[in-house]
Amino acid sequence: MTSRPTLKKSFYSALLLGVFGVLGALSAPALAADPTLSIVASANPAVQGSVIDLNVLISDVSDLFAYQFTLSFNAAVLQATGVTEGGFLASGGGSTFADGGSINNSLGSIDLVFNTLQGAVPGVSGSGSLAHISFNVLSVGSSVLNFSDAIFLNSNLGDVTVTTQPLTLQTVAVPEPSTYLLFGAGLAGLAALRRRAA
Repeated sequence: MTSRPTLKKSFYSALLLGVFGVLGALSAPALAADPTLSIVASANPAVQGSVIDLNVLISDVSDLFAYQFTLSFNAAVLQATGVTEGGFLASGGGSTFADGGSINNSLGSIDLVFNTLQGAVPGVSGSGSLAHISFNVLSVGSSVLNFSDAIFLNSNLGDVTVTTQPLTLQTVAVPEPSTYLLFGAGLAGLAALRRRAA
């Protein structure tokens, strides 16, 4: 007969602990997500024979002092022509030292792009552009642009965990001249209708 009250007390204790645990979890602030490293293309799809620019972005980072990454791409579709520094680290007011990495258009990679603040200064927080990369569009197809060798450091040279987001870039052929003629004829017709309405 004495075992039942003991079981009831244990059950109620466990139930109360569970309820308070859930309430505590609900009232606790949500853990912040990792900063995200991503790419935005000036055109997607991009036209064969054109030049496109990629903007490498970081979002929601805290105390970023230095970074490096490698970017891979489909060398049959794209040809990298240059890498320039984005303005994010410099926006903190400190001087920076950057390198556009090593372009390998045979293998389809830009190896070890890096940038760092100089001196005993705090890192930069927020979101912004880390690098700008230019490509010639060689052919019709698609290219996955993917990050590797990503290292991000804070002002204490501790690791900053970053989530990377690849981008799939589609490329298309130059429109046929007949397409331009039809488009031009349509615009001319629209202009004539507007003149009549006026």
